[in-house]
Amino acid sequence: MQRYKGIIAYDGTDFSGYQVQPNKRTVQSELEAVLTKMHKGNHVKVAASGRTDAGVHAMGQVIHFDSPLSIPDERWVQALNSLLPKDISVLSVKETVNSFHARYDAAGKEYRYRLYLSAKRDPFQRNYAYQYPYALNIDEMRKASRYFLDEPHDYTSFCSAKTEVEDKIRTIHSIEFVQEGEHLTIRFVGNGFLYNMVRILVGTLLEVGSGDRASEEMPAILEKKDRSAAGKTAPAHGLYLWEVFY
Repeated sequence: MQRYKGIIAYDGTDFSGYQVQPNKRTVQSELEAVLTKMHKGNHVKVAASGRTDAGVHAMGQVIHFDSPLSIPDERWVQALNSLLPKDISVLSVKETVNSFHARYDAAGKEYRYRLYLSAKRDPFQRNYAYQYPYALNIDEMRKASRYFLDEPHDYTSFCSAKTEVEDKIRTIHSIEFVQEGEHLTIRFVGNGFLYNMVRILVGTLLEVGSGDRASEEMPAILEKKDRSAAGKTAPAHGLYLWEVFY
């Protein structure tokens, strides 16, 4: 039995998230169905670096699975892509050590959130960027983001009340704002992120940028450890799991 590490990309629009759910279309269920077919009906379980919610996209989700089949790495890519639906793409598959775990070995992640800063409705942006037609002070957003950087913080205020893990301390290494015309991408790199954490950070930073909240409030929001202290949760369709670090 050999363990394989894969990198996949997917358009999250028509998925109910990554993780298998009863009677719902998910990325994991599609992957496992194809692998099971390749293994003549023997179920193959796929583990990922983490879950993504319904509507969230991925450019670099990392998975692993075990297989007794002896197939060259590039043939795995060809075989899987020939059977998978068009909204999932396998970018690479490589043999790895049997102790490798896509989730537990991850040392950090990069997420990107895309905003479409225009009052004009663009049908080609509707599933891939959050349309935000209001004026934004990006300098104030940058100022607010600095309160989160480079040291561990308890992000209870910035995660869903449904978050199951008890340890809510995470370290964000960088938050960058890249504007290209009517598009603003916010890039988050950290050692890990809680359930809805990036989307709540974005929602809060947007409130700062629109003048509804002061940048200096960030330390107090962290200190309260109360979800109601932070801003709204930004929509899922602007979020991309960009890369996982090991």
